[in-house]
Amino acid sequence: MSNAMFAMLIIGVSLLSLVFAFVRSRWIAKQDAGNEQMQRIAKYIAEGALSFLKAEYKVLSIFVVVIAVLLAISADPEKSHAVIGLAFVIGAALSALAGFIGMKVATKANVRTTNAARVSLAKTFDISFTGGSVMGISVAALGVLGLTLLFVLFQNFFNADGTHIHKVLEILTGFSLGAESIALFARVGGGIFTKAADVGADLVGKVEAGIPEDDPRNPAVIADNVGDNVGDVAGMGADLFGSYVSTILATMVLGATVSVKDELGGLSLVILPIALAALGLVFSIVGSFFVRISENGNPQRALNTGNFIAIVLTIVASSFLINFLLPETFSIGNSTYPSFNIFIAVIIGLTVGFLMSIITEYYCAMGKKPVESIIAQSMSGPATNVIAGLSVGMLSTVLPVIVLAFGIVGAYEVAGIYGVAIAASGMMATTAIQLAIDAFGPIADNAGGIAEMAALPKEVRERTDILDSVGNTTAAIGKGFAIASAALTSLSLFAAFMTITNITVIDISNARVLAGLFIGGMIPFLFSALAIQAVGRAANSMVEEVRRQFKSIPGLLEGKPGVEPDYEKCITISTKAAINQMILPGAIALLAPVIIGFTAGPEVLGGALAGITVCGVLMAIFQSNAGGAWDNAKKSFEKGVIINGEKFFKGSNPHKATVIGDTVGDPFKDTSGPSMNILIKLTSIVSLIIAGMIS
Repeated sequence: MSNAMFAMLIIGVSLLSLVFAFVRSRWIAKQDAGNEQMQRIAKYIAEGALSFLKAEYKVLSIFVVVIAVLLAISADPEKSHAVIGLAFVIGAALSALAGFIGMKVATKANVRTTNAARVSLAKTFDISFTGGSVMGISVAALGVLGLTLLFVLFQNFFNADGTHIHKVLEILTGFSLGAESIALFARVGGGIFTKAADVGADLVGKVEAGIPEDDPRNPAVIADNVGDNVGDVAGMGADLFGSYVSTILATMVLGATVSVKDELGGLSLVILPIALAALGLVFSIVGSFFVRISENGNPQRALNTGNFIAIVLTIVASSFLINFLLPETFSIGNSTYPSFNIFIAVIIGLTVGFLMSIITEYYCAMGKKPVESIIAQSMSGPATNVIAGLSVGMLSTVLPVIVLAFGIVGAYEVAGIYGVAIAASGMMATTAIQLAIDAFGPIADNAGGIAEMAALPKEVRERTDILDSVGNTTAAIGKGFAIASAALTSLSLFAAFMTITNITVIDISNARVLAGLFIGGMIPFLFSALAIQAVGRAANSMVEEVRRQFKSIPGLLEGKPGVEPDYEKCITISTKAAINQMILPGAIALLAPVIIGFTAGPEVLGGALAGITVCGVLMAIFQSNAGGAWDNAKKSFEKGVIINGEKFFKGSNPHKATVIGDTVGDPFKDTSGPSMNILIKLTSIVSLIIAGMIS
């Protein structure tokens, strides 16, 4: 099979997947959206989310144009081309589109999920997961489609004679940079928006006023539900799109350095990660059909079943794909490996991803020992709750790092540095179903908010809360999955950076390199501090506004009929804060490698990248898991918890302590934590782009 025919097959798979996602989205739109009050609330949420995205994308469009022009002007004609600016624009546009699709589907699915919860848990789960699957499939299909089309186009223009594959991949790096840049701003901006609203709503509503979560009297509740869509859905969609693209591209770059004699002009290891992604996309769709529950079924088990089926089918099919594409052996430097070892590396990658999911579930899920320990400590008040949550977050880094370490060493032993890269591609192959599992949570969360605001019967909220609590765990699992892939991908990008700059070893006995290592290690802490401070400042403004409305609007807090808060004011506060505060953290991620590289040289930049990667991975795991555990400790009180033989429910003092802990954890798990994996990859991609200029 020729390169062109193989590319057409992959493009066909991605296009058919997009058609499938469109059909599923139409099915969601045909479901009953409930009564007029439910639809009115859903409209508030949808319009608020769309308003934020318009404001955010307006600012980002200026950034995209400026960076695209700079990339085009600075491109070295020997190693790159001015068209890298166009690749950057396309990557940014598709990343933004991925987030937009997710947001649009989620705002349609949330109210329909609420209405389904009036009837049955099974129907509720079906609609919310279908909404998540539309986003997951769309993100993966757009990634495969964009990469394949641009690769074929650049191959025809710049590598017709087969001697300029590195130039093609250098230009294609612009696509990945565009995707990751938008992902970073979308994650940070969306995270600031949602957590400012969430913290403000919780502190004044639940803690001070003692009213329920999502009570319509609270002015911040609409902004909070809007935040679920712009942060946990649109931001997450852009995030996973960037991760997906970066992982595939890193493997392609390293594949071009490998000597292999095949029927594809020596490009089989370059094409393999795209083909593997297409394969995982197909089996993610297959796995989604197995995500079903009975009326009293276990949603977490159903999600795990679909994920497991997708992984197993991808493993089996990848063995045939590798056997079809590759010759018996390939060479990296002076080492020769059997091609079967590539299959082993793929298994290692998928296994690492699966183990990371299990470990994350243990540390964040309700009923597990870590969350129970936080609940027990809440008896003594907010301080001990916070101490317990911090310790759980720190402890949760141990097993994931050990798994990552064994995965890296194992993949390297069987197939060199390309083995590490293809292991990351294997892990990301089933991104479509991983993201579907992740995205269903915010939809269920929104559905519960609509149920509360529309004053629906208690059993409706109970059904949505069952899914919401599972969604908290799946969100943490999704973040753990993204962090693991970021670690492996960054190592691959780091290896490509060293190859281009002709660095054979990073010598930390060199004082300048050691200084770079420390500076790099500091950057994730600085980035996290800025993101958390932004949430704190925005939340303070939100708290003051909610308090003002409770005091100045007669009858609001008492729930007088016909009296409504000014929801729009709170949405405006979160929007302005998110847009203004997302710029500095994003600038640090983009400019730090440029400043270090051009002022101190490639060796020092290599040390900085090592520091960013190690500290970034640890900070990401710690923050995401601590926040997830705090959140589920709080949610455990909805059914009641037993502490020292006494049962406590919502509104009790231990519950109020967990609300404080959850408030502390909110920016950890939804703003700074998940942004770490983008920071790690983005700094590596920028370093790879400038590598030829500083070597």
